[in-house]
Amino acid sequence: MSEQPLIYLDNAATSFPKPDSVYAAMDDYNRNIGAPVGRGAYRKSIELQSSIDQCRKQAAKLLGAARPEEIAFTFNGTDSLNTIIHGVLKPGDHVITSDVEHNSVLRPLQTLKNRWGLKITIIPADQTGLVEPTAFRDALQKNTRLVILNHASNVTGTIQPVNEVGEIARQADVLFLVDAAQTAGHLPLDVSSMPVDFLACPGHKGLLGPLGTGLVYLRAELADQVESLRQGGTGTRSEDETQPVTLPEKLESGNHNAPGLIGLRASIEYVLKQGVSTLRKHEQQLTAQLLDGFQQLNSFQLTGPQVVENRVGVVSLISETAEPQVLASILDENFGIQIRAGLHCAPRIHACIGSKAAGGTLRFSPGPFTTVEQIDTTISAMQDLAASF
Repeated sequence: MSEQPLIYLDNAATSFPKPDSVYAAMDDYNRNIGAPVGRGAYRKSIELQSSIDQCRKQAAKLLGAARPEEIAFTFNGTDSLNTIIHGVLKPGDHVITSDVEHNSVLRPLQTLKNRWGLKITIIPADQTGLVEPTAFRDALQKNTRLVILNHASNVTGTIQPVNEVGEIARQADVLFLVDAAQTAGHLPLDVSSMPVDFLACPGHKGLLGPLGTGLVYLRAELADQVESLRQGGTGTRSEDETQPVTLPEKLESGNHNAPGLIGLRASIEYVLKQGVSTLRKHEQQLTAQLLDGFQQLNSFQLTGPQVVENRVGVVSLISETAEPQVLASILDENFGIQIRAGLHCAPRIHACIGSKAAGGTLRFSPGPFTTVEQIDTTISAMQDLAASF
């Protein structure tokens, strides 16, 4: 193992490190609070509830939601997507989605197809991982209930035309769900002005929060169109045996991940203080550096758009000489560089970009705390690796 410090470039999976304030907030909760959210009248519990309410307000501010209650807490991005997919769709419905989707969309849809015959249309992507908005219009049917689109690919980094697709869905009176796993905290978002009905994201990626946290935005007027996946205690209206119908309680049964949400509050405050535009600028600088450094690598093919404005900080390479998992292991063991290799839980896009036969891609995803020097080291390591093959 190399003596040099480890370089973490798997931020598309989960951000690391977190802001120091996240660690401090979670440690304080675990050592000094320990109470459940919304379940007590004692001082510590009331203070905790206030902190969670503030987290919801900060999340609404970051995403541009009109009201805090339009933000429901979940346990990750997959939970957020499942909340909407299973909560909205019914027998006889038709869904339009795309080749760029994560398994967190594809698998729930296939489950409903196998369970009761959900009809699914999948829009293809081009070689850069980009979809054509008009294809969604052409795919509309009388029973189309929901359109789902990944805002940015976790394989190619390609930013999708969500506003154009959203307008098509809205004109057809079809609901629109955006998977913002790779864009929340990376791109400025304003759901109040976007043609978006639902937006799902984890808390542990671009929002820089801990694992086990997630958010789902849904327009308040659509609350009655989303059935709750879980029913149970919410800390409100305990005299009723039926699930609350008001947001966000309708979607938040059971005890919250209190230490996680305390950490998420701290991380969102960090993102707001730094400014998404500032974080985006740093990400673009590192992404451009990677693209430039990888451009001339022998036996490797770059994927996705070559212009940083059209992508998030995810850079994938297709190897022509070795399996991506083998190369990732060499980078880790010989250079201390931690990246992701394989299909990245998004199998369909690899057929579009030509990486399926190669076993997927080598994915490099810097974060807010990645340095220019670390990217230089990574490029040098890849040049050595390319030369050795």
